[in-house]
Amino acid sequence: MLDAQHIRLEIDNMTCGGCAARAQKALDGVQTLENVTVNLPDNSAQFDATSPDALPDAIAALAAAGYPAKTATALFDIENMTCGGCAARVDKALRAVPGVSAVSVSLPQTTASVTYARGVTTVSDLSAAATAAGYPAHVQTGDTPTDHSAERDAEYHGLLRQTMIAAALALPVFLMEMGGHLIPAIHMFIGNTIGHQASWVIQFLLTSAILIGPGRRFYRLGLPALRRGAPDMNSLVAVGTGAAYLFSVAATFAPALLPAQSRAVYFESAAVIVVLILLGRALEARAKGRTGAAIERLVALRPQTATRLRNGVPEEVALDQIYAGDILLVRPGETLPVDGTVLDGESHVDESMLSGEPIPILKTRGAPVTGGTLNGAGALRIEATHVGADTALSQIVRMVQEAQGARLPIQGLVDRITLWFVPTIMALAALTFAVWMAVGPGLSHAVVAMVSVLIIACPCAMGLATPTSIVVGTGRAAEMGVLFRKGDALQALSGIKTVALDKTGTITQGKPVLTDFVPLGDGDRDALLALCAAVEVGSEHPIAKAIVAAAKDAGLKRPTVSGITAVSGGGVRAELDGAPVVIGSPAFITEQGITDADATERANQLAEAGKTVLIMAHAGRAVAVAAVSDPIKDDSAAAIAGLKRLGLRVVMITGDNERTAASIGALAGVDDVIANARPEDKERAIRDLQASGPVAFVGDGINDAPALARADIGIAIGTGTDVAIQAADVVLMRGALGGVVDAFGLSRATLANIRQNLFWAFGYNVVLIPVAAGVLYPSAGLLLSPVLAAGAMALSSVFVLSNALRLRRARIA
Repeated sequence: MLDAQHIRLEIDNMTCGGCAARAQKALDGVQTLENVTVNLPDNSAQFDATSPDALPDAIAALAAAGYPAKTATALFDIENMTCGGCAARVDKALRAVPGVSAVSVSLPQTTASVTYARGVTTVSDLSAAATAAGYPAHVQTGDTPTDHSAERDAEYHGLLRQTMIAAALALPVFLMEMGGHLIPAIHMFIGNTIGHQASWVIQFLLTSAILIGPGRRFYRLGLPALRRGAPDMNSLVAVGTGAAYLFSVAATFAPALLPAQSRAVYFESAAVIVVLILLGRALEARAKGRTGAAIERLVALRPQTATRLRNGVPEEVALDQIYAGDILLVRPGETLPVDGTVLDGESHVDESMLSGEPIPILKTRGAPVTGGTLNGAGALRIEATHVGADTALSQIVRMVQEAQGARLPIQGLVDRITLWFVPTIMALAALTFAVWMAVGPGLSHAVVAMVSVLIIACPCAMGLATPTSIVVGTGRAAEMGVLFRKGDALQALSGIKTVALDKTGTITQGKPVLTDFVPLGDGDRDALLALCAAVEVGSEHPIAKAIVAAAKDAGLKRPTVSGITAVSGGGVRAELDGAPVVIGSPAFITEQGITDADATERANQLAEAGKTVLIMAHAGRAVAVAAVSDPIKDDSAAAIAGLKRLGLRVVMITGDNERTAASIGALAGVDDVIANARPEDKERAIRDLQASGPVAFVGDGINDAPALARADIGIAIGTGTDVAIQAADVVLMRGALGGVVDAFGLSRATLANIRQNLFWAFGYNVVLIPVAAGVLYPSAGLLLSPVLAAGAMALSSVFVLSNALRLRRARIA
């Protein structure tokens, strides 16, 4: 960035003159800014930046003051990105653009996600920066991320076709040269028929056809990269095969230029190297296509058309012509086209493709439905509420893709190594050539060793080791209903020591349910429950709703009561056939002058279990005891036991009283309970727990947002509020805690897979590069053939990809 560059930033959260003054003060405190002006009407700040660090400093100062610069995120498809070195150079080029705050480059997906300050740079600037570095970038547009399955399939078949052509041309070259070396009879046959010089000319013609045809891609991409001073894997192949080819051309047509003992040809090395590397690239393309299968399946869930009702008449229209408020008809067996609300009809909807929940859910009038889910046997008429990029499916796909493009902390070291790896290898190859020329048996030996070093080095495997596992691991997680909103959560989750759980809606169902209704004496349970519901039917209190729902579920007919009167903080009174009916807490019933030892004993027992207790009296005597509570979900205890088996400490944090919290905690099996916690108390409790190590917090409500943000990893129940989901790092599409166990299991499996890949990729280079350079030649007479080096190089990348693909079958116990 040039000195005194004028910059305009758009700012968030400025609502008054005081905000503008605070933003002005924050920017005035940045030493590298001059002529600062903050404009409240258009929410902007303008200044002159006098150093390269000025813009990042300004953005940081605004964020610290609570007025962050407005940012946008763009996703680019990147061309020519074939190895880890390429990905590192794309990352470096994009980060150099003023205003860029974050970059995530995904080699398996050949994409780059860039977050930048609005008003400072544009999508065109970013695309130009990547293109200038040799990697043309094209921004993705549309409601959902682009489905590249057809492109990847075409790439694979194109590479396979080129491999077959190159192999057909290389086979005679290999047979004539290597066959003559290995089988004396073939050597004699060639000498007695066409002659060895003619054989060399034929090899020259066939190898030239390979390098000009299928092998041209390595020179087209590798040589410009070499001229830019940023050599990549294509540069290694181009230099290696070019050296072998040119040496062989000199030996064939200008033998006087070479010492007599060095007159040999290596056309077969150049030819077969191209074949093997093309084959490796084809296998990589096929495997990389399979890594994005989860995204492709999610994108494929969205139908292309929908049936819209206009004046009651159905018409089939393209999905992009559907707008919020449109009335749609969804027939039996069809996929829901958009998010909406059921207006009429009744049907079970299979939501397993989005949530992982296998049991279809009954949808009736007023129920929300999600685009991409599968309608059952009934017809539904729905009103569209969210369309296009606003649908849950589009947001899920976007979250998964952003997570798959994440740059984990473990990737930082790999990126630094791959960025310098190719130049280092070229220097080692040159050193190898110089050493063998000085102390070796001849020029041809030095050329073979140099070419072997160039070809054996494979930054592809190192570059693929981490991102491929991330792509597959996060895709598998999405299939299981676990969405990593932030990719680095995948690594951070593996280091968690304590899991803190909210109670209501997380461990429990989140709504009161009538768990006990005990008639006293010889009273009829159904009749008494129906009477209780009749008295409570007009109340909006959650406990009253639980009683009414229980009576309705039992199919009970409510009697007619009169004179219903609510008593604040106590209970409710009514009359049945002239006799008073009173329902309320035990204390309220006692205040009415009604006592019953049996009722008191049962009420105390239920209260000890952490339940809310009501007593119903009729005609002056207690007739029933009811208990309402928020029961734990069916799988909560099993999920908590699973977390403990993983070696995690499990703590429950709730705003409930200590008695209720202790009861629920005992049923769920948590290690510790923190009760009477308000939202600020939950956040403080997380901070205290962090003294013993990293903490994950699981919650679903608005009051959980501070704790979710404070925790090292926030996990939101997807059935909860939008505020909680936005504050979280991981979102569970199901409302069950089993997803937390899945998230931890997948995190550990993915990190283990990454470590395996890195061990193989680094170990391969550490062991084989010295062998290719000829360190074993003085003692064992072993010099690695360039052909074998090319085969080993291709296999290393295929191994890493194949190992990562094992995550697609990951099963979490």
